[in-house]
Amino acid sequence: MKISVKGRYALAAMISIANNDTHDEYITVISISEKLGISKIYLEQVFSLLKRGGIVNSVKGAQGGYQLTRMPKQITVLDVLSAVELSLFETTEVTVLSKAPEIEAAMRLSAFDVLDSTVKNTLEQITLYDLINEAEKHKTEHGFMFYI
Repeated sequence: MKISVKGRYALAAMISIANNDTHDEYITVISISEKLGISKIYLEQVFSLLKRGGIVNSVKGAQGGYQLTRMPKQITVLDVLSAVELSLFETTEVTVLSKAPEIEAAMRLSAFDVLDSTVKNTLEQITLYDLINEAEKHKTEHGFMFYI
């Protein structure tokens, strides 16, 4: 499975927001861009899709920015990716239906549908909260330690 740059950036940005989630503070695209090293212009496009998908709210102005619409435990990886990956679960095209319908049915029912269902179910089980916790584990492993 290949997740697009847009999907990967969206997920990274959502983890960043969720990690700093204070429920009353809006986080700017510029701050996320600087923190993650992602183009501000590209992130604005990603956030437009996330807003349309109901993942974030926005406020314009000097004190504006974005915030999550739900708690990190309630937002799944599937929610985020579905908002920005427009072809994530497109139906696999017909391969040999006219000449070998039994092979087409076997591929669809035993492989493609099973794969789609498994991926969807897995992505529904992973929340932003889970990803925050995983990021925290790696933060201490790769951080610098100073001794005096």
